[in-house]
Amino acid sequence: MTPEIALGLFADGLYLTVLMVLVIVGPSLVVGLVVSMFQAATQINEQTLSFLPRLIVMLITIMIAGNWMVMELMDLFNRLFNSIPNLIG
Repeated sequence: MTPEIALGLFADGLYLTVLMVLVIVGPSLVVGLVVSMFQAATQINEQTLSFLPRLIVMLITIMIAGNWMVMELMDLFNRLFNSIPNLIG
C-alpha cells in the first residue's frame, strides 16, 4: 500500500466523519442560536432552557438522517472491504 492510497482512505473516512457530525450538530447549533437570542431578548439566564430543545432537535435529526448515515457508513465499509485484495497486492 502506497502512502497515496493510505491518505486517500484516511481522507474518505475523515470526510464521512465530518459530514455525519455536521448533519447532527448543524441543526442543534441553529436551535441553540435561536434559544440564545430568545434568552438575550427576555434576559432569562437559565442554562437548562437551551439544553432540552437542542437535545430534541438532535434526536429528531438522528431519527430522520440515521438511515442515510448508516447507509453511507456501510457503503464506505463495503468499498474498503472489497478493495482489500487490491490494497494488499
